Amino acid sequence: QVRMVESGGGLVQAGDSLRLSCAASGGTFSSYTVGWFRQAPGKERDFVAGIRGSGRTTYYRDSVKGRFTISRDNAENTVYLQMNSLKPEDTAVYYCAARGDSKYSILVVTPASYDYWGQGTQVTVSS
Repeated sequence: QVRMVESGGGLVQAGDSLRLSCAASGGTFSSYTVGWFRQAPGKERDFVAGIRGSGRTTYYRDSVKGRFTISRDNAENTVYLQMNSLKPEDTAVYYCAARGDSKYSILVVTPASYDYWGQGTQVTVSS
């Protein structure tokens, strides 16, 4: 069984920064593709950023490029999302998710392709 636990959310003002963490246990972490997703009330769960198991390749939705950075520390079984220049439209519950190497060819933006999900952490950005 693989468990993913997010932390680091909070209430901040527009322009501030937050660093989210996702700690994983179980499984072979270095082989997982990991994604960050977010969901606002009444909205779909949207892809934010993704990273391959090696950490060499990353992906971002257009609205966060240049502001957010995804990274991972495989020795610590942890992925991070550094969020700078936060905007009110970034307000959502943020989830991390992981999937095995067998799904490498599936688009990383596809929520249904991920096997393991964290409980979410709330990010609220006030104007």
